Formats: sequence, C-alpha cells, structure tokens
Amino acid sequence: MSKIQVITDTDSNLPIELAKEYGILLVPITIQFGEESFADFFEIQNPEMFERIDKIGKLPTTAAPSPAAFANAFRTAFDSGADSIICITVGAKISRTHESALIAVEEFPGKKITVIDSEFLTMGQGYMAITAVEAITAGASHEETVAKVRSLIPRCILYGSISTLKYIALGGRVSSLAASMANMLNIRPILCMRDGKLEMLEKVRTRKVAMDRLVELLVKAVGDKSVERICIVHVLNLEDAEFLRNKLAEKIKLPTQVEFFNFGPGVSVHTGVGLVGCFILTGE
Repeated sequence: MSKIQVITDTDSNLPIELAKEYGILLVPITIQFGEESFADFFEIQNPEMFERIDKIGKLPTTAAPSPAAFANAFRTAFDSGADSIICITVGAKISRTHESALIAVEEFPGKKITVIDSEFLTMGQGYMAITAVEAITAGASHEETVAKVRSLIPRCILYGSISTLKYIALGGRVSSLAASMANMLNIRPILCMRDGKLEMLEKVRTRKVAMDRLVELLVKAVGDKSVERICIVHVLNLEDAEFLRNKLAEKIKLPTQVEFFNFGPGVSVHTGVGLVGCFILTGE
C-alpha cells in the first residue's frame, strides 16, 4: 500500500498533540511582534500573545506560510517515505496560504501532490485533515481521499460571536471610540463562514441574546440533517463555550463527543479574547 502524507496549516487549529496522533504535518502561520516572529501554536499560544497585546496596546501582524515552508514540509514527507501528499489549506479567500502551497508544488516535478482549498478555517479545515487520514487508514486511494475531503466542504457550518471590539479596534478595522461605545452597549457581533470567508453577519446586544442567536442560526443551518462532528471553538472563554454546548444540546441531537478547541493565535488575533462559536459537520 502506498503511503499518503496529509499536511495542513495551523489555521486548521489542530492541537499539536492531535496532529501527531493522526500523523498530520502542520505548517505554521507566523505571528510577528515588531522584529520578533513566532510560529503559530509551536512557539506562541493565546495567553502569551494576548498578554503581549495588552501590554503594548498593539496587535501583531500575521503572515501566511511561505512557499519555502511548504516545500520543507513536502520534502520532509517524501524523505520519510511518502509516495504522495494531500495538503489541505485554509480558504484561499482568507489567506495567501493556499497560493504558497501551490507554488511549493512546482519544486517537486513528477511528485504526486494535491493541494485542496478547504474554503474554510479552524476545525472545518482540521476535520478535513483528520477525515483524510481516516480514509487513508481505511484503505482509500489518493484520488478517493481527495474526493472524500472535497465532499465535506458544503457540509461545514460555523457561527460565532465576538465579546469585545477592543482587539478589532487595535487592528484599525473600527475606531477606538466606536469600539468603546459598542462595548458600553454590550454589542456582540455575530460571525459566520460564507462563500469561503469569515464575515460579520449581524450585531446583537447582550451575551444571552448572542447565545440564543447562535443556537438559532446553528439549528436552522443543520435543518433535518444529522450532526456528524461538532466542536465548540473559543478564545480563552471556556465558560461560554460550555454554556453554548449545553444550550445547543437542548435543541438538536449531538454526538456523544463534543470537543472544545481554542482558536489558534493565527486566527484569534483577528477576533480577540472572548470569542465563542460552534463548528458543525453535517451528515450527507
């Protein structure tokens, strides 16, 4: 049987230990504080990153992995005995990561490498990588695995709520005055994945209304389909994450295992502390 290596970037939010468990190679996003750069997940996590942000009052910049970073991962895979590679990237409309991976492929003429645009991020992308490994383990070919991964894309759902506009203001996307007013009024923007991008859907007021609205949107999106995989995503906000899980369980049948994952620094820097949301992969 040929060996197929699965690779993804850290915008997948796959914890390092989980990636190791499945044998998935992670290519990190770069977090840049001035002259200091850190590999997302590997060298910096949310607590340290937000401590730095609050201290200096400025957001770091983020950078997609370079083509060289992907080329190194591809080379490592082939040197370790891989016959082919399936690389699943964060959505091409979100980051240049997908473009970097495609450029890296050009350094390996004659090698079998498929780069898949997940059209998603966080555990939507992460579960695609896990599903790929599961399919390969079950005996699927390279082509069958690619088809399986791509079949997941239209079944992915993500909604979330931001608890503060403080960090969005630091990034310059809203004014500090507007952010302060919004926080005083307890405004909670609702986010969703739409057409391959993470967008603001609407704004509501108060934590309770935000939680109720998230549940309403998720239940409507699932409809009469089953929930195949689910995880609650958050940024240093396990309390609200558990609350959301419990509220959702009152409305729809959830799998026995509901996982909780922090957005990694490469994603959470754009949302700030307090975000809570839910990713669902529906059944076919």
